Amino acid sequence: MTPPLVAVAHGSRDPRSAATVRALVDVVRAQAPGLDVHESFLDLSEPRVTDVLRGLYADGHRSAVVVPLLLGSAFHARVDLPALVDEVTAACPGFRIRVSDVLGADPVLQAVALERIAEARRGSDTGVLLSAVGSSNPEANAVVAGLAARWEKQLGLPVSEAFASAAQPDIPAAAARLRDRGARRLVVASWFLAPGLLPDRIASLAREADPHAFIAEPLADDPRVADVVIGRYAAAISGLLRAAA
Repeated sequence: MTPPLVAVAHGSRDPRSAATVRALVDVVRAQAPGLDVHESFLDLSEPRVTDVLRGLYADGHRSAVVVPLLLGSAFHARVDLPALVDEVTAACPGFRIRVSDVLGADPVLQAVALERIAEARRGSDTGVLLSAVGSSNPEANAVVAGLAARWEKQLGLPVSEAFASAAQPDIPAAAARLRDRGARRLVVASWFLAPGLLPDRIASLAREADPHAFIAEPLADDPRVADVVIGRYAAAISGLLRAAA
């Protein structure tokens, strides 16, 4: 029996977020016909990942691959999800669960994010905010800062990372940083998979700095994101099958 793919997102109080995740999972199903694919969430949305995994075990599955729909390897990926998987395996004897790498800063996702801002009118007075959630984990924030540095070279424009929470620079500080470098118009790139409260907060703060700021859409309605999800599953399943051999 081929192990099912369980995609797990963070979850949100904003229903648009879960709806976007479900739409992404539908694309994964369409692009991987015959594969048993399930959406799930860590918190705030249903179904929870623990409930999905227990349901698969009750249905006779003895292995599964969990793909975290996360753009950074921070607390949720390093602590929350492993703890939930351990909880399930402790309650489900013989159930082997492999957790794939997060989606992370995959080149495909970077290309999608850059394409989202391609339609923005840009000139020598333009600055780009690469907006992301922010983390208490410095390594996760450093990945976003590294992306901003690479984009600056690629675009030939000043680019700053900008975090919605837990890290600096926040949106006002990043906008001020760009103004100090001569930027008067803001383009806000999205390092988010789905719409929600934090992207909305970013948009509001960016428009306080520039009422005409261009705000890019999140990434997950692009079918290439589903390709990355399937790629993470494929890499993880090979390890799961080797462990079972």
